[in-house]
Amino acid sequence: MGNQTAPMQFVLTGFSKDPDIQIFSFVLFLIIYLIGSLGNLLIFFIIWHVTYLQTPMYFFIKHLAFLDMCYISTIVPKLLMSSISECVTISFGGCVIQLFIFLAMAAAESTLLVAMSYDRYVAICNPLHYTYIMKREVCIQLASTSWIIGSVYSTTHTVNTFRLNFCRSNIIDHFFCDLPPLLKIACSDIRLNQRMIFVIGAVLILPCFPLTVVSYVFIIRTIVRIPSATGRRKTFSTCASHLITVGLFYLTGISVYLRPNFTSTALHQDRISAVFYTILVPMVNPIVYSLRNKELKQAIKKILTGRKPIGKTKKSCK
Repeated sequence: MGNQTAPMQFVLTGFSKDPDIQIFSFVLFLIIYLIGSLGNLLIFFIIWHVTYLQTPMYFFIKHLAFLDMCYISTIVPKLLMSSISECVTISFGGCVIQLFIFLAMAAAESTLLVAMSYDRYVAICNPLHYTYIMKREVCIQLASTSWIIGSVYSTTHTVNTFRLNFCRSNIIDHFFCDLPPLLKIACSDIRLNQRMIFVIGAVLILPCFPLTVVSYVFIIRTIVRIPSATGRRKTFSTCASHLITVGLFYLTGISVYLRPNFTSTALHQDRISAVFYTILVPMVNPIVYSLRNKELKQAIKKILTGRKPIGKTKKSCK
């Protein structure tokens, strides 16, 4: 690339160079993408239209479905292309857009999960005041805060990353444009970028995980006091599945972004971690947060069978 500081395009190395693994990964990720994107799209559409689902809980699930739909659609198409090709190029502008959307969706989802855990905490631990606490204005404020944090986080890192000179190489050792592999091929001083990743992540993203866990700790303490063994078992199962997906999302993301340096070995491990927080979690979220809910399953059946017209409400969070 010589002295070129802004390459016309980057080359994505993909997930693996083994032909057998490439074919297997293409089929696997295609199935995951179809399940994740269609599942989130279906849930978003149903919650948007069905009247009796216009509650705070489903309000947040609707935002989560939209986030995951954008999230997985930003990453997987290029991954599918790299799985059936030796090298996949992405334009400089395309790389900027992909990084921005990815970071915005990831940061917004991390804060939205806190809001969802708080909603469940109020509903289970303080049910008598739930309607008063989780008012429409509160729902909108919590969701808006998630989107604002995502936008600020993404804008800061995207601007700081692409102000660098990329004269060392145009090969990104990853299946999408991510911060660590981009910083690795920059020939400018990246110490400020590394500090900002650590500091901003520690301030905005890192606290989200313990806050979510604390909410579920209080929820589990309340569940233990439920007289009905069936109700206790069902609620505990739901909370456990929530914690598993939340833990996968936060811990794999934290392991990538709150690391002091970006070595070649670490970047290889990042590809494995990235599969969890960019692909698997967005696919699993519709099942964990939505399809296990009786009300939503009933709404899906009614829509598919056309048994009942769908309407909207103006009185609740939406």
